[in-house]
Amino acid sequence: MKKILLVLICLGICQAFAQWKPVGEKIKTSWAEKIDIKNVLPEYPRPMMVRTEWQNLNGLWDYAIRKAGMAEPVEFDGSILVPFAVESSLSGVQKTVGQENELWYKRSFSVSPKWKNKKILLHFGAVDWKSDIWLNDIKIGSHKGGYTPFTFDITPFLNNTTEQKLVVRVWDPTDASFQPHGKQVSKPNSIWYTAVTGIWQTVWLEAVPEKYITSVKSVPNIDKGLLNIRITAEGATKAEYFEAKVLDVAKVIASAKASTSEATEVSIPDAKLWSPESPFLYDLQISLISNGIVVDQVKSYFAMRKISTQRDENGIVRLQLNNKDCFLFGPLDQGWWPDGLYTAACDEALKYDIQKTKDFGFNMIRKHVKVEPARWYTHCDQLGILVWQDMPSGDRSPQWQSQQYFTGNEFIRSEESESNYRNEWKEIINSLYSNPSIICWVPFNEAWGQFKTKEIVEWTKAYDPSRLVNPASGGNHYPVGDLLDLHNYPGPKMYLYDGQRPTVLGEYGGIGLAVEGHLWSTDKNWGYIQFKDSKAVTDEYVKYGEQLLKMIKSGFSAAVYTQTTDVEGEVNGLMTYDRKVIKIEENRVNDINTKICKSLNK
Repeated sequence: MKKILLVLICLGICQAFAQWKPVGEKIKTSWAEKIDIKNVLPEYPRPMMVRTEWQNLNGLWDYAIRKAGMAEPVEFDGSILVPFAVESSLSGVQKTVGQENELWYKRSFSVSPKWKNKKILLHFGAVDWKSDIWLNDIKIGSHKGGYTPFTFDITPFLNNTTEQKLVVRVWDPTDASFQPHGKQVSKPNSIWYTAVTGIWQTVWLEAVPEKYITSVKSVPNIDKGLLNIRITAEGATKAEYFEAKVLDVAKVIASAKASTSEATEVSIPDAKLWSPESPFLYDLQISLISNGIVVDQVKSYFAMRKISTQRDENGIVRLQLNNKDCFLFGPLDQGWWPDGLYTAACDEALKYDIQKTKDFGFNMIRKHVKVEPARWYTHCDQLGILVWQDMPSGDRSPQWQSQQYFTGNEFIRSEESESNYRNEWKEIINSLYSNPSIICWVPFNEAWGQFKTKEIVEWTKAYDPSRLVNPASGGNHYPVGDLLDLHNYPGPKMYLYDGQRPTVLGEYGGIGLAVEGHLWSTDKNWGYIQFKDSKAVTDEYVKYGEQLLKMIKSGFSAAVYTQTTDVEGEVNGLMTYDRKVIKIEENRVNDINTKICKSLNK
C-alpha cells in the first residue's frame, strides 16, 4: 500500500512538472529557456548574513484566485512557479488578480530531522503587497510591504508528522490605493507597466539555535580607520556578547567584542578602500557567545568607503568618493524582465545588467522606484558599482513644479498612507543598510507622493548619516537634503543651480530605437525621441555626452541616463527588453562614458 501511495505521489509531482511552462507569446530572455523548476533560484538569498543550514521553498505551489474576503479554497486552480508573480510568463499562470480579488498559495514541506531541537524560521524575500500566512491551519502572522523581507519563527506551529502545510494569502490593489507600487498599474500603457502580485522573491527555511543573530549593521569610517558594528539577537540578554572578526583573504586582521546591547568599533589598519575601480570587500564573521560558548555564527562582508560632499577650488560643491572628487554617472535601472516582470529568471540574469553597466563605462546605477533582491546588491558590491536607491513611488502627487523651488502647499497623505510610507521606507533602509554599493537614498521620485519633504529627508539622514539623501529626484525642490536633482528630456540641461549642495541631473536621455523581433508590443512603442538604427542612436548619445561634459565644468556633479533596457512599451534602453540586442555601439558609448566618469579626476 505504501509503495502504491508513493508511486501515486511521484506521478502527481511529475504531472505537475510536465504541466508547467512559460505562458504567453511575449518576448523572453534566453535565461527563461534554462529554468529548472526543481531548482529555481537556488542561491543563498541573503549574502549579507549567511548560515549553512537552510532550505529553499521555491518551486511549484498550488494557487487560486478568489474574491477578497473568502475562506481558504477547498480546491485550487492549478500550479504556480514561485517566486514569479502570477501576472508573469514564468509563473506558468499569467493572470490578472486585481483589487477585488485575493491570491492564495499552498504547498507542503518537510523539516530535516537534523534540525531537531533547533528553531525553524520561515523567510519571505518579498511579497507584494499584503500577505497573511498560515501554517498547519494556524494563522501565524501578516505583513504589509511589497519590497522587503520578513520572517516568522514557525517552531511552535510545526506538527509531529513529516508534512507541514503552508498557506499564503495576498491582496494587492496596485495603483488603486496608497501603497508603494512603483511603475505597476492595473492598465499598463506608455511608461506604466504590468502589475506584480504575490510572491516575487525566494521563500526559504532556516535552522537557528535558541539564541540567534537577527541582524548585523556595519558602518565604515575611513578617516579614522574604523568599522562600527551593531547586531541584534533574539533571546539574548545583556549577559551575552558578540565577537566580530575581520578577515582579509581568510586571514583575521582585526577583532572586537561587545555586549549584544552595545555597538563596537573594529580598527582596520591601512584599510583597502572600496571603489568602482577597486571593489575590495573584507569578510566579516560574527559570533554570538553565551557562557563562553559560541551559540550562533553568521558570515558577512563589508567595504571601507566614504561618500561625502566638498566645495572645489572653483566654489562648486562636488560629490566625493573616499575624499576625492568623483563624477557619478549611470543609467536609470528599473529592473524589469519580459518573462519574470519583477523577478529575473536566474542569478546569472540578475548579475548581467550590472556587468553590462560596467562594460558600458558607467560607475553608478540609479535603482528606479523598485527594490531588488538582496543578491542584486551583493553583485553591485562585488563588481564595483555605486547605487542610488529609490523608494518605490505610491499615492498621489501635489502640483509638480520642477523648474523652480516649490512654494506651494505640499500634498497631505492620509494618516494610514503616511504611516505605511514611513514603515516601508524604514524596512527598505534596514534591509540594505550594510551594502557598501548604496551611497544615496532617494525618498521621492519627481513629485510622485511627495509629502513632508523636510521631515522625511531629515529623518532619513538621521537614521543613516553615513549616506547622502537626494530629497526628490526631479521633484518639487526644497533647500533640504544633500542634492539638488534636475530632470530634463531628451538632452541634458541645467536650469537650476545650488551653491550649497551638489547639483545633479537625475534623468535625461530616453533615446528610442525599436528593434524588430525584440519588442514587447509591435504597435505602441514609446521614447522621448526615436531613431532607425544603432549608429544614429549612438551619435545622439555621444552628442548628449559632449554637452554633459561642458555642464560638468559649470556645476553638474552626477547624471543618470534613461535607461538600461527597454521596458514593455518603452524602447529607450541601451539594450532590448529581452537583453538579446545591445542597441548602441558599445565602444563609442564606453569611450564617452569613461571621459564623463573621469572628468573630475585629478
